[in-house]
Amino acid sequence: MFDLDLWREIFQSISKNKLRTLLSGGTVIFAIMLFAILFGLANGLQNTFNEGMGGDAENTIFINSGRTSKAGKGNQVGRRIQFDNALLSTLKDEFKDDIEFITARVNKNVVASYKGEKNNYSLRAVNPDHQFIEKSELVSGRFINQRDLQESTKVIVIGRLVKEDLFKTEKVIGEYIDLNKIQYKVVGVYQDIGDDNEERIIYMPLTTAQRIYGNNDFIDQINLTYNLSMGLDNAIALGTNIESRIKKIFNIEPSDQRAVRLRNRATEANQINQFNSVLTILVLIIGLGTLIAGIVGISNIMIFIVKERTKEIGIRKALGARPSSIQSIILIESVLITSISGYVGLLLGIGILEAYGPSLDKYFITDPSVSTNLVAMATLALIISGFIAAYVPAKRASQIKPIIALRDE
Repeated sequence: MFDLDLWREIFQSISKNKLRTLLSGGTVIFAIMLFAILFGLANGLQNTFNEGMGGDAENTIFINSGRTSKAGKGNQVGRRIQFDNALLSTLKDEFKDDIEFITARVNKNVVASYKGEKNNYSLRAVNPDHQFIEKSELVSGRFINQRDLQESTKVIVIGRLVKEDLFKTEKVIGEYIDLNKIQYKVVGVYQDIGDDNEERIIYMPLTTAQRIYGNNDFIDQINLTYNLSMGLDNAIALGTNIESRIKKIFNIEPSDQRAVRLRNRATEANQINQFNSVLTILVLIIGLGTLIAGIVGISNIMIFIVKERTKEIGIRKALGARPSSIQSIILIESVLITSISGYVGLLLGIGILEAYGPSLDKYFITDPSVSTNLVAMATLALIISGFIAAYVPAKRASQIKPIIALRDE
């Protein structure tokens, strides 16, 4: 049952001892506020890494060709390695059980014009799988398909910003754009979750670009995604095997690091996971240290409170107060101060993150935020600890003999 007199007495005790209340509450406020800020900053760093991997599928392997830096098998240093369609087919066949999507790329710069509007854009000639590797979301129309590759059709898919530049609000699908004075039919418009530059790119069938711009089967880059069920260790091993296979095909020394440049998202993810694990452990250690410091502070203050009120407790017991009522006053006061202070600390921590979060981008901290549930659990742990910290001195106080308590100075 709700005891109004008990609560009135607790609030009177708090109001009469403002400094004591401020000291005990301040300890909790600082602990929870620092806990929230630390975890918010850690989440901000993790968001930065995640954004750095955005725009492409997280299970992507990028393969680029270069020049040899070592002589081997009768070949000279500086030999240009040229990827081609045959290499793409070989990788697709030999690693088909491990590959989810695979595409080639041919990169060009083109001048696009439509009804007096003109601009420079990047052109990517790709396979149909590129849509899923790049995470391109169609706004209208379709993407490059297998028939386009087989027939080398003069069709293109343009980015959302290309459409805005050239077409404004006009109809797009089915219209023709001049690319370096060659007309191509627009069959689709896409948007990309990456930055705006990704939406200023024009896609066309790989075979079309090879026939028109080079009359060969050369490609500049190969991108693929591995099956997510493989796990990071197997995905890293897959990247190593693919690199070794390409070096064998082109008679490249195995130790040559420049002839074939492979970037594996699995390796990056593994490094990020290790960094996040270390960061989480450090933040937990610091956060727990802060909470423990708060618990110790509350415990010391509660011992002081009980000591300060020894004579008052003796009078209460002399007047017939039960030990349980004396314990209740001290425990409820401790929990009340801890709860309110913890909530204030949570608000301050979140407020500081929201106020200064946008200015932390230059320090590679993106959108620092903290889970309310996490901080609530920390606050609950602190409240429970405050209860335990108050229980020991409260228990002792309830057992003190009235005559001893009344003699206390």
